[in-house]
Amino acid sequence: MSEDDSEEAGSGSESGSSPPSPKHQKRTGKSLVRHTGEKNYRASRPRRSDTPTDISTSEEGSEIDSEDDESPPPNQPQVDPSLIPRAQQLGVEPQRMHVMQASLFRTEDGVESIPTRHKALTLSSSLSLSRKHSRDSDGEGLRPDSQQRASFAHNIEPVPYRPSKKYARVDQSDSAVNGSEGTVVDAGLAFGRSFRVGWGLGGALAHLGTLCSPLSTLKTSANSSVVTITKVPIFVSEPEHESEWASKLLSHHLTHTYIEPDDEGVPFANPSLALSFSSFSSLYSLNDKTFEASLFRLGGALFDDLDLRLADTIEDEIRNRVYTLRRRDELSRWLQNVVSPTVEAELREGISSDSSTEVFTWLTGNEVNNAMETAISAGNVKLATLVAQAGGDDDFRTDILSQLKLWKEQRIDAHISEPTRKVYALLAGVIDVLEGSGSGPGGARIESCSDVHISADLDWKRAFGLHLWFGQPIDSSIADVFDSYEAAWTEGRYSVAPPLPWYSENATSTELKGKWNLPSTADHHPDALYSMVRLFADPSSSLSAILTPLSFNASPIDYRLCWHLYIIMSRCLGVRDFSDRGDTGLQFDPEDHEDNEDNRVEGHSPSADLLTNSYALQLEQLGMIQEAAFVLLHIEGSLGRKAAIKDLLNRCAPELSDWTVRGLVGSLKIPLAWVNEAKAIHAFSQNRVYEAFDLYVTVGLWSAAHDLAVLELAPDAVVRQDHELLQTIFSRLSGHPIDGWYLRGKTFLDYANAIVRLPHLKELLDEDAVPDASEAQELEELTCNVPKLVGILPDVLRDRGDARHNVALAGMVSDLTAALDQVNSQVLPPSQLRTGITVEGTRLKHIRASAMDKFLTSIEVS
Repeated sequence: MSEDDSEEAGSGSESGSSPPSPKHQKRTGKSLVRHTGEKNYRASRPRRSDTPTDISTSEEGSEIDSEDDESPPPNQPQVDPSLIPRAQQLGVEPQRMHVMQASLFRTEDGVESIPTRHKALTLSSSLSLSRKHSRDSDGEGLRPDSQQRASFAHNIEPVPYRPSKKYARVDQSDSAVNGSEGTVVDAGLAFGRSFRVGWGLGGALAHLGTLCSPLSTLKTSANSSVVTITKVPIFVSEPEHESEWASKLLSHHLTHTYIEPDDEGVPFANPSLALSFSSFSSLYSLNDKTFEASLFRLGGALFDDLDLRLADTIEDEIRNRVYTLRRRDELSRWLQNVVSPTVEAELREGISSDSSTEVFTWLTGNEVNNAMETAISAGNVKLATLVAQAGGDDDFRTDILSQLKLWKEQRIDAHISEPTRKVYALLAGVIDVLEGSGSGPGGARIESCSDVHISADLDWKRAFGLHLWFGQPIDSSIADVFDSYEAAWTEGRYSVAPPLPWYSENATSTELKGKWNLPSTADHHPDALYSMVRLFADPSSSLSAILTPLSFNASPIDYRLCWHLYIIMSRCLGVRDFSDRGDTGLQFDPEDHEDNEDNRVEGHSPSADLLTNSYALQLEQLGMIQEAAFVLLHIEGSLGRKAAIKDLLNRCAPELSDWTVRGLVGSLKIPLAWVNEAKAIHAFSQNRVYEAFDLYVTVGLWSAAHDLAVLELAPDAVVRQDHELLQTIFSRLSGHPIDGWYLRGKTFLDYANAIVRLPHLKELLDEDAVPDASEAQELEELTCNVPKLVGILPDVLRDRGDARHNVALAGMVSDLTAALDQVNSQVLPPSQLRTGITVEGTRLKHIRASAMDKFLTSIEVS
């Protein structure tokens, strides 16, 4: 509290106003300390060695020690003289009232007057906090930088540790907000759910105001009552194309996936080992050069199993050597196939009279045969002979390198074209820069040439290919090639192209990025193909580092390919995983499927579940409900999987046609109860209450059906006097485990039985000369049960703000009273009919009937 607030509060006490309310105490953050005597107050105060005079106390009261002094000592809290009349009026000692005032409205003079609570913390006016605006939730609100002691005899008590507050998600049924949304005392509680951002069907985002970032500049005010529904852009292409591509991959995935319930009874999708990169790449034609097809083919070249065709007796060293060469060969053939369209396009567009330019272009795609034929066609047989030996042994490279060195020393390179020098440099294994004769000291001014950057104007894949085909020895590993290229482009000295994503290499990159306001760091994401090679070359790399959407597509939230790579590499091949995977998780019996022996989930990864939820949201926005549910079946945690699928069904309930339901229940083995529950929630939202009740009963959700019957169906049936409907509704619920059944649902069933049976039994007993014993017993039980029903009905229909509840309550009490008056009105005392709930006419009729019964009884007795 500031000084102004303290003075204002103090003046309020002086003017004779009442003490602050508890609400004000809570708002100001002060607590009212109650004292049983001044002696206790003095004992709790910290003693200071420089205090000359203390306040002497006794059990009856307190006085100032030195009555002759005109003013108290400077370190002693002063009593406001204006408090004396007020204290005398209330019969409270002035010093005690001053203590209470200091506890409520602490000022600078009263800081030392505040007693500590259980001596846990000592506050003084000289105590300074560690931060200007500290947070109690972090445990820093009462953390001083230093504490001073008055003497060595004075012990400094340690500041109590305050742990940070931990927040956890609370179910709506357990939340304090549940049922209190209409309160007007706390606006944050009443309108918190109304003003928050919420997700709707198909990824629709409902919000107030304008979506923005913390650094955005808004042109409109956020104080708007207009709810805006926005669809976040996810896809780059048209939705029809995205649906087709996603459906093709997911259909293939489904055919190689087992769906079985886990230990908790929740269906779980377990992919088969047959689901590999090669199986996905078979979905694309051989002429398909798209990024997506190239991605799966690269995964097959790097991670799929290889048949080395070696006997079991071969030594491990030889086997590993053969494996390294085979992997390198697979990568080489893949890279040559990927860059071939670029090489051909460059040759078509840049026709040159110098045949060496075409030869170099062919070599950048490892097209040695075409380069050789081009040299022969140009009449350069010697160059064709050398090109035929491209990528040869070390002796050949050494000879070519010696020739280049001789040209430089004799300054002959000035008379040789740059494309020819590039070709010779590749043959010599030089892939970074070829030094010219003018680069050394004392170079000639006339016969000299500059250095040549071999990889200049090449895209990253061809630059990487130069390291693979010409820069590294033929027996080197993929890791050596990758390290060589990475060092070249990260240093940035030889004009080596960085591994930009495919969409950033063409002219349409700006148009593709126009849908999203991406940060400047978005251009730093490497191409997914490069990340795949890194994943193979570096065993310490994890999926967390490479599965970023901007590496695969221009959309920052398109997780389609990311998710499929995670499934193949983590769940099927088991070669890489997310870095946050724990040690415990789902386990499946490998004996169920012979080909699925090693395919089980070990541990739990939150990143994997988040990726799965993100991809399912994309499919939901495309209207692919079955596909989205299939993706959610891969969530590893049982509770999270069940909740995610139920949330999907609830959002998409209007779209759950019969064909969709057959697919969900039949192919995906999702319980029909989950589907009907979602339909019931949707039906209730559309005010089709009985349909929702029937669906709840069908799936066995007895508590939900019971709540609907009590709060929605029963009041309407009572108002319409449809007692048969009441019996039908609650008879379906009778006998099932329902919380509050005997105090709620059974009340309506007993009411309907009483209204129907009491007149009938009364009529039968009046007609029969000899009454039936069972009928008489039933009549007696119903008669004794009516007063109980009348007593608990106000608690059953307790919503006084609902007109239906009020009318139904009054009608039920009137019906029961009227039926009881015909049998035995004395069982129900008139005082039990509450005023304000029972109609006055009903009360008068019951009083009259009760008086008449008493009169007739008295006559019979007499």
